[in-house]
Amino acid sequence: MVQASAPGKCILFGEHAVVYGQPAVAVAIDQRMSVTLELNDIWRIDGMRFNPGRHPHVEALKQRLWANGPPLSIKIIGTIPPASGLGSSAALSVAASAALRCAQGRQIKDDDWAEGWTAARPNNVYTGPWETVKGDSIELGAASVDVDECAILAHAVEASAQGGRASPLDSSACAHGGCIVLSDKIEPELNWLYSRKLNDVKWEVHSIKLPESIDDVWLVIGNTGIHAPTSEQVAKVALLLEETPERIREIETIGMISRRGISALMEGNMEGVGRAMSENHLLLRSLGVSCPELETLISAAAPSSLGVKLTGAGGGGCMIALTRNPKETSEAIELAGGRTLISKIAAQGMTVDLDEKSPIWNPFE
Repeated sequence: MVQASAPGKCILFGEHAVVYGQPAVAVAIDQRMSVTLELNDIWRIDGMRFNPGRHPHVEALKQRLWANGPPLSIKIIGTIPPASGLGSSAALSVAASAALRCAQGRQIKDDDWAEGWTAARPNNVYTGPWETVKGDSIELGAASVDVDECAILAHAVEASAQGGRASPLDSSACAHGGCIVLSDKIEPELNWLYSRKLNDVKWEVHSIKLPESIDDVWLVIGNTGIHAPTSEQVAKVALLLEETPERIREIETIGMISRRGISALMEGNMEGVGRAMSENHLLLRSLGVSCPELETLISAAAPSSLGVKLTGAGGGGCMIALTRNPKETSEAIELAGGRTLISKIAAQGMTVDLDEKSPIWNPFE
């Protein structure tokens, strides 16, 4: 049996604009998705026969990591509401890729993956005993899960599900945890991780260490209960820009706000972060991705918050409030009809939580 988990995420600034190469910031949240794998006689998910059409993310990862492997029983549990803008699908993809990789195992030779994948060993979040038999000799290696690889796989799966328009923001935040910054260029004051490119749009992925002075600030997440698939909202903005190209200025302005928000984050200026969040929301509302239910919750949270905005693709889903009074803010949102979650900023990233005798399938045999 193998189990891995990954956090959800909140976007503080830059959703939708990030698809067009503008900078954006996401933080991992305390809520997580967990994937458990066991060998089985037929493919099952949560006790039901596996239907690839109902689980496209799992199917895509199965084709990439387990195409010729034996059937598995997959159990998925989590505290991230689906289709709410909190990265549930990305967290699932990251956790599933980590679990599948651990279950398959991978030998390391001279710091290179045996099947040709090369990555820096310090990125490994798990190494355990693994051995492969070749002739009469046994070569010891390690069953390894790599954060960067899981982020790459999750981005590929997200892009496929969203018609090729996904940014790597969700996948990177859910894999690495903490605070992730995407930009159209390498930011020298940030910790650069890697580059991503899709459909001629290139992003530079960074992480930043948040100052300890923000420990008194919380994120209160208000859920409208309205399911709003990301792909539909992304397509909606794409059509708007196609019909009125001059509105790309709003996308560029969101990018400018994101840069101000990044600077405020690095300084520990949470009032500045809150202002950037609220300004960002006004532009997202102008682009048509808010809805009356979101506006109701945002209005309720605003008096007790430093900043408020929708988070994720919009059209429903969730809003977030940056606050020093999480109880007061949460109660206000719930009185307005929302359901709330409370999280600290920048939670732990992907982890392998259980490993019993991996690999459970050796692809090299």
